[in-house]
Amino acid sequence: MTLALYHNDMSSCAQKVRLVLAEKGLEWESRHLDLRAGEHQQEWYVKLNPRAVVPTLIDGDIVVPESNVINEYLDERFPDPPLKPADPFGRAKMRLWTKQLDEGVHDAGIAVLSFALAFRHQYLARGEAGKAMLESIPDPVKRERRRDVIENGLDSPHFRSAVARLLQLYRDMDAALARQPWLAGDRYSIADAAFTPYVVRLEHLDVMEMLAPTPRVADWYARIQARPSFEEAIRRWENPSYLALMKREGRENMQKIKAMMGGL
Repeated sequence: MTLALYHNDMSSCAQKVRLVLAEKGLEWESRHLDLRAGEHQQEWYVKLNPRAVVPTLIDGDIVVPESNVINEYLDERFPDPPLKPADPFGRAKMRLWTKQLDEGVHDAGIAVLSFALAFRHQYLARGEAGKAMLESIPDPVKRERRRDVIENGLDSPHFRSAVARLLQLYRDMDAALARQPWLAGDRYSIADAAFTPYVVRLEHLDVMEMLAPTPRVADWYARIQARPSFEEAIRRWENPSYLALMKREGRENMQKIKAMMGGL
């Protein structure tokens, strides 16, 4: 049975699912969506994914949205090699990691960082079309947060909160990696796949100095990059035009971020 994935090349949530697919050696059909063109907000896609986000997995007649849910589905559907710890407590630790991504790290953390530094310029350049895309975001909290970040950039209060939340995340990761080689234990797991994009985005924005206080996270990321899945799931999908914008805007604002970090 053929798997299909609605995804986007540079989406953090899509990256984590592509990592699991690569780790398991699964073949899948790419159904790429252009987020800047609003393809994820089209009526046909919202019927598959009511939150109008990527990715969405198609497995025959089964539709599975939400990246963290997709990854657990894939691990149960295709259990070899396993990407969840074998013991109940290990699986609980893994889920405690992935749970926090849905509770603020993604939308209020890395997404705000990305929009304030880079993506806001694309929305502003589109004028009324950009405003229409913003208004199409179904979640009112997410919509208003994005609106403020697009209008105010690094001066948005959400930006400082995002930096603080991400720094706490990296400190928590660093503490866990002091006890064990991988986030949830002695073996690479869904937790490691899920958190990889939240360091990849720092690299893409050229703000890796944010990891200076957490050297174990930097070492973990180096080991992640050495895995074959990284090339397959991340590098081959990198979009040069987006990378140029992201790196330029991130590099130009790194000193402001460092000053902000000093007060956190």
